[in-house]
Amino acid sequence: MKKVLTLVLVSILGGIMALTADHYLHDNSDDLNQESDSLPSFTIPTSFGTTNTFLTAEAPDFVTAAEKSVHAVVHVKNTAIRSSPSSLEDLIFGGGAPRAQIGTGSGVIISPDGYIITNNHVIAGSQQISITTNDNKIYEAELIGTDPKTDIAVLKINANDDLPYIIIGDSDQAKIGEWVLAVGNPFNLNSTVTAGIISAKSRDLTGNNSQSFIQTDAAVNPGNSGGALVNTKGELIGINTAISSQTGSYIGYSFAVPSNIARKVLEDIMEYGTVQNGMLGVAGTSLNSKYAEQLKVATSEGFYVGSVESGSGAYRAGIQEGDVITKLDNISINKFSDLKGYLDTKRPKDVVSVTILRDGNFKVIPVTLEKINSIQLPIIGTVKDANKEELRKYGVDYGVKISALSPKYADSWRKNGVTEGSIVTAINDRRVNSVEDAKQILESKSSNDPLKFEVINNRGEKETYYWR
Repeated sequence: MKKVLTLVLVSILGGIMALTADHYLHDNSDDLNQESDSLPSFTIPTSFGTTNTFLTAEAPDFVTAAEKSVHAVVHVKNTAIRSSPSSLEDLIFGGGAPRAQIGTGSGVIISPDGYIITNNHVIAGSQQISITTNDNKIYEAELIGTDPKTDIAVLKINANDDLPYIIIGDSDQAKIGEWVLAVGNPFNLNSTVTAGIISAKSRDLTGNNSQSFIQTDAAVNPGNSGGALVNTKGELIGINTAISSQTGSYIGYSFAVPSNIARKVLEDIMEYGTVQNGMLGVAGTSLNSKYAEQLKVATSEGFYVGSVESGSGAYRAGIQEGDVITKLDNISINKFSDLKGYLDTKRPKDVVSVTILRDGNFKVIPVTLEKINSIQLPIIGTVKDANKEELRKYGVDYGVKISALSPKYADSWRKNGVTEGSIVTAINDRRVNSVEDAKQILESKSSNDPLKFEVINNRGEKETYYWR
């Protein structure tokens, strides 16, 4: 009986305690809310909104872009005949039996009548080029023209019906962070599509300010060269050309020739048979805060004009040493590859609006571009046409003048007495009278052939140099 009374008493006390606690919590709810407003300053603010908003965000539509492009990207097979050494004697002295060597890549049909853009390195040295379309039809291709400098080549196939093709877009309007597709034939896998974003623009891979690529993180592998980089509208904004890799395969970066440059090369080859390049006529350096301080200019972005070539379009328009070029037309110029990339889309006699910063004031100057009279020679550097006085100084009446040595080999050349102003008189035993002669000699040689330069050094000595 005592045990029963004890249990009843415990139950009653427990109930009273529970009611009291409940009453305390409800009566002091305002105090708890008030305390939460005065949390210590080190607490982390948190959003209590909907946490799955990303689930309702609209994803980019790659299906439309893929459908518009995949049938216009073709497989390119290049057959070249090369001599392969078959003995130690062949290896040492050259020679060997001729053998067919097959190379493959991609190409982009850009017109219904069968014109195709690809990379020059995909078809270099070819004796025969065949094209396989996405529906497995095979065509023999005609090489219409090439531009090794931009690594662009133009082919033509003849089909009975109109072919699917890609609309060429405006690469100047492409934005960093924009979604893109890379379409090509990596490892001979036809019609492969990969997605990524534009990582950077005006990227120079050579260090010589000679190229201007679109950089993406869309996967590109061997065989993708010459294929299409397209935006989500299915417009061509680049020709996939190179990867940055220590293994030979994709590791995160790929590079494409901007479509505006490829379009201009195509139009020049179709109209003139060769690429027409317009020259502004300035030399200098890209700015940063360090250079800006040294040069005493008021901006750390733009291209600082260190010199203006006499007689050039920039010279006649009044651009001066010390000016900072900040825009060409409506394109912002932050470094030389920005300037070079835009000028690669222009021709001689085109007029470009150049925005400069001079003495703290911005000024817009129209400049008529001139025909480029200089080219890059492998291992040597930049050469340009020489006048009679410059040739007479070296006792010759033909040759081209070295205007800038290759930065990589400049010290070696100078040790051999070859400096800016030295004259190149022959390439591969062919006399050079002009830059145009040098260009034709370089374009006519096979990519595997060695180069032989005849150069007059600053002592007036004629020396021969080989480069393989």
